Amino acid sequence: MKFLHKILEKQRPLFEKGGKFERFFYLFEAGETFLFTPPTTTAPKGVQIRDAIDLKRLMMTVVIAMLPCLLFGMWNVGHQHALAFGKEMSFMDKFLFGAWYVVPMIIVSYASGGLVEVIFAIIRKHPINEGYLVTGLLVPLICPVTIPLWQIALANIFAVVLAKEVFGGTGMNVLNIAMTARAFLYFAYPSQISGDVWTANENGEVIALGTQGLVDGYSGATALSIASSAGTQGKPVLEAFAATWSEGLFSFWNLFWGAIPGCVGETSTLMALVGALILVGTGVASGRIIVGVFAGAYVMGWIFNLLSSNTFAQIPPHYHLVMGGLAFGAVFMATDPVSASHTNVGKWIYGFLIGVLTVIIRVVNPAYPEGIMLAVLLMNVFAPLIDHYVIEANKKRRERRLVRREAI
Repeated sequence: MKFLHKILEKQRPLFEKGGKFERFFYLFEAGETFLFTPPTTTAPKGVQIRDAIDLKRLMMTVVIAMLPCLLFGMWNVGHQHALAFGKEMSFMDKFLFGAWYVVPMIIVSYASGGLVEVIFAIIRKHPINEGYLVTGLLVPLICPVTIPLWQIALANIFAVVLAKEVFGGTGMNVLNIAMTARAFLYFAYPSQISGDVWTANENGEVIALGTQGLVDGYSGATALSIASSAGTQGKPVLEAFAATWSEGLFSFWNLFWGAIPGCVGETSTLMALVGALILVGTGVASGRIIVGVFAGAYVMGWIFNLLSSNTFAQIPPHYHLVMGGLAFGAVFMATDPVSASHTNVGKWIYGFLIGVLTVIIRVVNPAYPEGIMLAVLLMNVFAPLIDHYVIEANKKRRERRLVRREAI
């Protein structure tokens, strides 16, 4: 590694001011600092804080926390393929089948979004930040495996430019970038992002009903799509789950485990909770937001049980916690340190309202059975307002306390 470092250092003068490739200095710096510790130090004056956590390490912690969802998602892609075609496949065969389709999604995601990052860094002449390390992995995880790769690239470019760079870059975005990418796909290409079939065949093509070799009765429908359809038709949701082609496929514990049709990384609540333990344990994410989302979803589901006769609204509240991408969104999207609330009380309110809105959108609007996407984006907009009122309330409380002390 020292040999490689020496080679890079010899090339540095070419990229520094006055060098032949001066305009590409920040591209060179990004590559060097990705591999080695930056050569720069802080100014000698002023207070110095020694901390092992910087932006790169913070982003890598989030990436590590997503690995359980990624690895499980790769296996599940192969598992759903085996179920669809009635094949006997080993654990490793399922994993390799899924990796064959998921890895290209990740490569395209990083390449397209990273290219935009590089272009803006060169134009604005600022260092390339590591913020996209997380977004580049999040986007493939919240997409179905059958989505065309060019749509992933287009969504990444759209989200990085309009949700991040126009606001000033890393740390300045108002909306969660990955959720913005998914929203773009949802409204621009709804058939590819929200279809009923989420399994690939040997050629990576979307499975359609009646496909040759498909197991009789296999539908590939997600739990939310079945629940939404049952609610529209007035059928009990749990009965609709039980009537699927594979008995027990949508039982509560199988939904929790995640061996069901769905997007690559969001089907397993268990894997999302493993990621939550890593993020909260390292202090990277707020446990208040995560608990708030689950609490809000449960309370709203319980309220619907009491007030609504819609069969989807009558589903047991705890089912909302394991269906769709609520757990994944609560752990990796709602906790975005830039677009979420920053005050402690505000985090509780912010997370709770995301959970409430998710269930409301699921039950009330059948056009959007997956409510976590719109709920997170909406609360991203209101997060600064929540913090403002929390701070104002705290100031008034302190003023009243001061007045009482002066009176004494």
